[in-house]
Amino acid sequence: VQLQASGGGSVQAGGSLRLSCARSGRTFSSYTVMGWFRQAPGKEREFVAAIRWSSGSTDYADSVKGRFTISRDNANKAVYLQMNSLKPEDTAVYYCTAGPSFGRLRSDYSIWGQGTQVTVSS
Repeated sequence: VQLQASGGGSVQAGGSLRLSCARSGRTFSSYTVMGWFRQAPGKEREFVAAIRWSSGSTDYADSVKGRFTISRDNANKAVYLQMNSLKPEDTAVYYCTAGPSFGRLRSDYSIWGQGTQVTVSS
């Protein structure tokens, strides 16, 4: 089971970026929720958003609600994070993750992809 994240980069405040996460593996049916976390330098990894693969139900951290949108593509087995109205405080390494149920704790998720850097300048 693997997750491959991509789409990070540098953008000015107010700009947009779209992150992608492709999943693969035969036993992926056990992981019904996919999500994104982020980790800024010197800070703990924090929850950003999650989506239930079957229903499309979503959950967002208050700090990104209304600005970020998580979605999934069944055909391409991918999850996306559309990030609009980016702020300097959104600067972090963003990680794609998968788990068996909704949660906002790092321990709720067991599969992690490599991170992708997002830098927002003022």
